[in-house]
Amino acid sequence: MEKETVRIEGFSDAVFAIAITLLVLDLHMPEENSVKNSNDLLIFLKNQWPAFLAFFLSFFSIFIMWVNHHKIFKQIYSRNSGIMFSNGLILFLVSAVSYPTSLLARFFNGEASAAVVAIYTGIFVLINLAYNLLWFLASRNKNLLRPGISDVAIRKIQNNYLFGFPVYLIALICSFKAPAVALVIILGLWIFWALSSGKIEMGIKKELESTL
Repeated sequence: MEKETVRIEGFSDAVFAIAITLLVLDLHMPEENSVKNSNDLLIFLKNQWPAFLAFFLSFFSIFIMWVNHHKIFKQIYSRNSGIMFSNGLILFLVSAVSYPTSLLARFFNGEASAAVVAIYTGIFVLINLAYNLLWFLASRNKNLLRPGISDVAIRKIQNNYLFGFPVYLIALICSFKAPAVALVIILGLWIFWALSSGKIEMGIKKELESTL
């Protein structure tokens, strides 16, 4: 079966690459006249810690999203309008991550920290919903998927993405009272998806090998 999603994947990779590159724009150099010695430079860098934190969180969030996007399209072989538009929604939201990242970098270490973390976690709630929508539209017609994929594998992938929604929602709720805890929850989701998506992919590969 010929794969029909090559152009979708190529365009998506370009958007992910641009989105992740834009994040570095929030890391600013000090004014030349403001740094007279090493101590001044260290003080400047210390005061920039929210920007470094925002860059770190968003870089790896987008990277994990790209990894999962790559893995989900290893299972999608054909396309329809639903897949194309739901993928477009993912790309729209991914390209918007730089804005809440900028807010986090500038206002996390202040009185507006709860609001900026709520906005930051909120966009990941929407991204998770978009991923769930993409897989729902693809998996409801098995003819769109990789030949030989089992119903068990389809459900595992579905449950993997569904798990993220309540966790991101918890992070959003926590952001109003404990912004730092909300960011830790997001960090925990990276680890979960980095481990679980690899296990699911290995399971699917073994299933396909056993049918040959």
